[in-house]
Amino acid sequence: MPMPPMAGLTKILLFPLLPLLLFSAAAASSPSSDAEAVSRFQEYLRIDTAQPAPDYAAAVSFLRDQAAAAGLEARTLEPAAGKPLLLLRWPGRRPSLPGILLNSHTDVVPSEPKKWKHGPFSAALDEASGRIYARGSQDMKCVGMQYLEAIRRLRNAGFVPERNIYITFVPDEEIGGHEGVEPFVASKEFKELNVGLVLDEGLASPGEEYRVFYAERSPWWLTIKAKGAPGHGAKLYDGSAMENLMKSVEAIRRFRTAQFDLVKSGEKAEGDVVSVNFVYLKAGTPTPTGFVMNLQPSEAEVGIDIRIPPSVHTEALERRLVEEWAPASRNLTFEFKQKGSVLDNFGKPAMTTADSSNPWWPVFEEAVKRAGGRLSKPEIFPASTDARYFRELGIPAFGFSPMANTPILLHDHNEFLSKDEYLKGIGIYESIIKALSTHKVDTIDSESRAEL
Repeated sequence: MPMPPMAGLTKILLFPLLPLLLFSAAAASSPSSDAEAVSRFQEYLRIDTAQPAPDYAAAVSFLRDQAAAAGLEARTLEPAAGKPLLLLRWPGRRPSLPGILLNSHTDVVPSEPKKWKHGPFSAALDEASGRIYARGSQDMKCVGMQYLEAIRRLRNAGFVPERNIYITFVPDEEIGGHEGVEPFVASKEFKELNVGLVLDEGLASPGEEYRVFYAERSPWWLTIKAKGAPGHGAKLYDGSAMENLMKSVEAIRRFRTAQFDLVKSGEKAEGDVVSVNFVYLKAGTPTPTGFVMNLQPSEAEVGIDIRIPPSVHTEALERRLVEEWAPASRNLTFEFKQKGSVLDNFGKPAMTTADSSNPWWPVFEEAVKRAGGRLSKPEIFPASTDARYFRELGIPAFGFSPMANTPILLHDHNEFLSKDEYLKGIGIYESIIKALSTHKVDTIDSESRAEL
C-alpha cells in the first residue's frame, strides 16, 4: 500500500505491508534444527559487508528472505543513497503499547586476510573446537541472526506478542552511523514506531556471566598541531615544533597512565574512566627514501582518540586541554574531528537506569535467568555504538550480546564465536523477547484510555 515519504530519508526502496493473514502460524517456517540455524548464520557471515565498500544489497536481500520465512513485515529504507536500512515488524495484539526495537548493524570493519587462520568471510566451522571464524561473528551479525532465530522459534510455538516487535538492520555503524541510525531516529517514520525500549550490541565475556551495558563513552577525536622555528638538526634551542608537541604528549601520557592505573587496580571498570590514545604522529620533511635527518621541522601534529563516560564533567577536561595539553602559549592549536556529547537531548547524562526503578530492567534480568544465563554488573560500554542515538532521545537502551566463555575479538584477527554459544544465545533472546513483549509497563496506552 502507498505510504508517505519518510522525513529526513532520501528514498524508500520498498514498503510492502503484507496482509496479516500471511503471517499466521501456518505461514511461518517449520521448526528448524540447530544445524540449519548455524548454516543460516554462516550464510550471513559470508556476505562481505566490510567498510569501506560493504555489499549492503546482498545483505538486505538475504535478510529479507529470512524475514519472510519468519513471517515478518519488511520495509527497506535509505537514510542515504546506497545505504539501505531494513526495518522489520512483528505485529502485537496491542500495537498502541510502546514497542521493542531490536537493533543490529550489517557492516563490519576491514580485515587482513593473510593474518587469519581461515578467510574472514569463509565462516569456516572448526569441527574440533566448534568455532565459527568470520568477521562479524562477534560484531555483530551473531546478534542480528539470534533475533530472527528466536522469533522463528516463538512463532512456531504459536506465541503472539502483546506489543509490536521491531527489528532493524542498519548501515554504517562502524563509521559512526551518520548515514544510518542518526538520520533514522530523526525521521517521522521512527517517531511513529512508538519505541519504548531498544536492545543493541554488547561485548563478549571471557567468563560465565553475560555483560550488559547501560551507557557508553562518547568519542572526542582531535588533532593537536605545534609550530616552531625550523633549525639545523644539531642546534639546541627552545620552542621547536617537536619540543612543543612532545611536552603535550608527555602531559597527556601522564593523564592516560593515571586513568589506566584505576582500571589495572580494579578500582574502576574500563568504561568508567577517560581513555586517551595516540593514533598518529606526523612531522618531519619527507624525502624519496625517508626523511631529512638534519632539519628540525617547523610543524608537528598528533591525533588523539579520547573516550568519555557520561559521568565525567567535560568542562574540566576541556579546560585541561586548553591549559595543559594544547596551550596557545606554546604555539599549539587543537581541532575536534568529532566531539560527542555525554548528555541526552534533555541535558541529562545519556544513561539508561539498570535497576528496579526502570520497569524494563527486572523483566530483562529475569528473562536471562529463566533461560539459564547470568548477568554481570551493568557497565558503561568502553567505545561507541548506535545505542547512543536512542539514548539521546531519552529512550532506554541496553547493549547485550549473549556470548559467554568467549574472548573479546571484535576488530581483531581470527574473530570467532562457538556454535554452541551462538545457539545458546538464541534461547536467551527467545526468553527476552517473550518476556519484554508481554510486560505490563506502568503506562496507559490509547486502548486503555478508550476503555476508561
